[in-house]
Amino acid sequence: MTRLFNEPAAFADEMIEGFVASHGRWVRRVSGGVARSTRSTPGSVALVIGGGSGHYPAFAGLVGQGLAHGAAMGNLFASPSAQQVYNVAKAAENGGGVLLGYGNYAGDVLHFTQAQDKLRAEGIDCRSIAVTDDISSAPLADKHKRRGIAGDLTVFKVAAAASEAGYSMNAVVEIAERANHRTRSFGVAFTGCTLPGADHPLFSVPEGRMAVGMGIHGEPGIGETDIPTANELAELLVKDLLAEIPDGVQVQGARVVPILNGLGSVKYEELFVVYRRVAQLLAEAGIEAVDPQVGELVTSFDMAGTSLTLFWLDSELEELWLAPADAPAFRRGAVSAQALDAEQLTMGAEQQAVIPDASEESKAAAPGILAALTAAKAVIDANVEELGRIDAIAGDGDHGIGMERGIHAAVAAAAGAVERGAGAGTVLNLAADAWADKAGGTSGALWGMALRSVGQSVGDSDRPNAAAVAAGIAEARRSIMDFGKAKVGDKTLVDVLAPFSEALTAAVQGGATLQEAWGAAATIAEQSAEATANLLPLMGRARPHAEKSLGTPDAGAVSMALIVRAIHNTLAGNTAGKISVKETA
Repeated sequence: MTRLFNEPAAFADEMIEGFVASHGRWVRRVSGGVARSTRSTPGSVALVIGGGSGHYPAFAGLVGQGLAHGAAMGNLFASPSAQQVYNVAKAAENGGGVLLGYGNYAGDVLHFTQAQDKLRAEGIDCRSIAVTDDISSAPLADKHKRRGIAGDLTVFKVAAAASEAGYSMNAVVEIAERANHRTRSFGVAFTGCTLPGADHPLFSVPEGRMAVGMGIHGEPGIGETDIPTANELAELLVKDLLAEIPDGVQVQGARVVPILNGLGSVKYEELFVVYRRVAQLLAEAGIEAVDPQVGELVTSFDMAGTSLTLFWLDSELEELWLAPADAPAFRRGAVSAQALDAEQLTMGAEQQAVIPDASEESKAAAPGILAALTAAKAVIDANVEELGRIDAIAGDGDHGIGMERGIHAAVAAAAGAVERGAGAGTVLNLAADAWADKAGGTSGALWGMALRSVGQSVGDSDRPNAAAVAAGIAEARRSIMDFGKAKVGDKTLVDVLAPFSEALTAAVQGGATLQEAWGAAATIAEQSAEATANLLPLMGRARPHAEKSLGTPDAGAVSMALIVRAIHNTLAGNTAGKISVKETA
């Protein structure tokens, strides 16, 4: 378990501070993550990678000459926000465009795509590569649905080397896509991982058993077996990977980079014993191992487990793989780099938002919005552990801590905006940005969109009324469903948001006050959240383990129902009562 921490919610931020303090030779702190502290070639493609924290050396440990130009770093096991990705990309961009690299997870896809759109709108050539190397997470016919695990390293390394060699954006993207196509991984786990402050792991494996095909975020495996010997484990990993050879590859005489990756608690000596047999099996199959990597490269906090990656080379990929690199956690060959000057080292720091003018009526309503957000904060704080437990049934268990980080940031931003004389719309907009930025993950993106939709609807000109609020909620529903592609019945927060919005709009149009309409809609939301227990998840990380979630409501749906009820209590002037998950599920 994780023993050394201060406040669990502050762990990721404090970890980044310590990492930068100890690795200033390679990286500098920028808003949203880290970027190189050394000069990059002007006009070259900037590779910006990222994902949730908790996987070191991925992602910050791979920033440096010959590797990534920057890394966007989210909360533990949660994707960085779109703003974080954008900030890091702006700090790392050299004039040749930006290639965004990340594992294929719903939250990462949402946030990196948003950042890509924003960069393109500014005239910056921006492309993306989502790594899909994990063969256990989807069949070959659905390869585009597979998640990215230790194969991140192969894709990022060759893409970065291509950039250093002066390749064009189109050529760098082609190399990254070819590397992704030629990379396959498969992993196992003996114990789950435990997040800071938690008193139990995200999942558990029975004594003497091994989870097969687990993910790097604590997702349970797709099956279990008795713990094998080191040789038997090597044989399992190699057998499954050789059962799926990338198109265009001839096994006999092939050259492959094998990566035996430790997930956090398996010792290097154990990995060497396993790799001994891996090497024998590859040789027996007529495959030549090139530059084997054995060690911790993409971890999962303190998970006891390992994964094997096979990167099937061609002559160009091999040259790029073996090219020099100098990053905190991956060094090869001789690399010379010139440090940035003092002014450049501080570029990318956070700046205080400008508060636009607002009417007195709108300013007068702003404290009420802060009160509603504060009530939401209280209900999330009271239920954070239970939300995490629900999420861990079939997902990665980070929903509670992600919601906690998001709502705390939103309240702090809203309080600062009210103090500075902001109108109602600006308070909501700044709270939205803070929530998405600090929470990360899919829920961070969606809640950021929801608050911003309402903020834009109520604006700063007039006092918010029931019709404007209902219209904002309806726009939030439309935006979230369009962006996340979830539908009613997919077992997501949409199963609460859609009926809540419909009920709220109908009640307002029928002449109800905002308090009356919100109260009636909140009851519908609670009933809808409870009903998600009977659904199978069709979106997100819970999808591969859909059957495990039957009988348990969706964590995102439950948290939304909790929040809308807390806001109703604020509208009704009843802030004393506590609300718990048990009342909604």
